[in-house]
Amino acid sequence: MGVRGTVEQAVELVRSEDQLAVGLGPGIPGEFLHRLGDRDDFTDLRVFGALLTDLYTLFTRSGVKYRSGFFGPAERFLRDTGADIEFVPADFRRFAPIVEALRPRVMAAAAAPPDADGYMSLSLHAGATVAELHRCAAADDRVLVVEVSPHFPRTVGLPPEHRHALHVDEVDLWFESDRQPFVLADVEPTDAEVAIAEVAQRYISDGCTLQTGIGGVPSMVARLLADGPGGDYGVHSEMFTTGLMHLHKAGKVTNRKGIYDGFSVTTFAAGTPELYEWLDGNEDVRFLPVDLVNSPERIAANRKMVTINGALALDLSGQVVADTVAGRQFSGIGGHEDFVSGPGLEVEDRSLICLPSTATVDGVVVSRILGELPTGSIISTPRHQVDVVVTEFGAAELAGKTIRERAMALVAVAHPDFRDELAQMAGVWPID
Repeated sequence: MGVRGTVEQAVELVRSEDQLAVGLGPGIPGEFLHRLGDRDDFTDLRVFGALLTDLYTLFTRSGVKYRSGFFGPAERFLRDTGADIEFVPADFRRFAPIVEALRPRVMAAAAAPPDADGYMSLSLHAGATVAELHRCAAADDRVLVVEVSPHFPRTVGLPPEHRHALHVDEVDLWFESDRQPFVLADVEPTDAEVAIAEVAQRYISDGCTLQTGIGGVPSMVARLLADGPGGDYGVHSEMFTTGLMHLHKAGKVTNRKGIYDGFSVTTFAAGTPELYEWLDGNEDVRFLPVDLVNSPERIAANRKMVTINGALALDLSGQVVADTVAGRQFSGIGGHEDFVSGPGLEVEDRSLICLPSTATVDGVVVSRILGELPTGSIISTPRHQVDVVVTEFGAAELAGKTIRERAMALVAVAHPDFRDELAQMAGVWPID
C-alpha cells in the first residue's frame, strides 16, 4: 500500500551506500534530487540517470558517483568542475536492459498527481524506465519513490499494456512538490538553419510520417509545414516538441500511418509551457516505452517515414559524429542511429541528417564536412546507415552510392571555401 509522505521522508529512504536510478530529463524528480543534495553522509551512492535539467548539489558531494546515459549542459558543467561523473555508451533503447540488469535498490520518478482512481500519469517521460519502475514496485527489497506536481501534465499511454502510469498502491512513498517541468524554449533559427529546413522540406510530401529532434532546423521544418499547403501527416518521434504541437494545432496531423493509427507516438516530451498545457489530458499524443518507439522495424512500418536529425561533423564516406566534440562527450547517442537506420528498410522512407556546413572553433571557421575525421573521433552512426545529408547548400543523397559518388555529393554541399580542398583529399578533383 503506497504511503503519501513528505520529501524529507523520501530522502531518508536512501542509504549512505546505495544505488539510485532516475529517468531521462523530464522524468527526473527535481525536488527529490535537490533535497538529497542537502545530505553529506554518502559513502558510496551510485546514481544512474540521463540529461539532467538542473544543477544538483548532490552530484558535487563526496561519495556520490553519477553515471549518465546522455550529457546535457549540466553534465558537461559537472564533468568540467571535477564531479565524479562518467558517460555510459548505449543508445536509448538499450538502457531498458541496462537498468534491468543494474536493478537499483531505489528508483524515483516524476509524475502528475493521482487521478480519481489513484493512477499517477508518468507525464513527460516513458523512456527506458517504465518496466523497471513496475518491477521495483513489486520487489520487497526495493524502494520506489514518486514525486508528483500539479504543474506536470497528465498524459496517456496505450492501455491496458502500456498505461503510462503508476498506481498509488504500487509505490512505497509518494509526495507532492511545487516543481515546474523543465522548459525548453523555442530558439530562433539562424539563416543557415532556415536554408537547411527549406531543403529538408522538399523531402516531405502529403501523408508523410515525421520524426524530429531538438534544435533550430526541426523547429523550422515544423513551422514551414504548419504554415504550408500540405497535410495528412503522421508523427512517430522519440521526442515530442513544441513544433510538433504547432503542426497538430494547424490541423495538419491525421496520423493515418499504418501503425499506431489515430494518434502521435512519442517516448518523452520537452518544450514550452504552452506545450505542456496542450498535452494535459490530450489523447492525440500517446507516450510509449522507448523500445517500442525507437524500434527500427516499427519506425519503418510507418507510411512514408521521414526522419530529421542533426550531426556535429561527418567525413566524405558518410561516417557521422553526433555526440562528441574532439573525442569528449557532448550529448548522447539517444535514438540517432535508430531513426537513421529505420527508414533505410523501406524504399519510400527517407532519413535526413541536417547540419550547417561550417562551425567556428576558437575564432576560426572550419568545415563540418571533413576529408577524414581527426584521430580520436567517435562515430555515432556508421556510413552504411546514412541516406541524405542536408546543409544550407543543398542535399547529398548517399544511399546506394559508391564511395567516390558519396564524396562528390558531399563536396557539393560543403561550404564553397572548402570544396576544392575536400575534393583533392577525396581524389575526386576536378569536380564533375
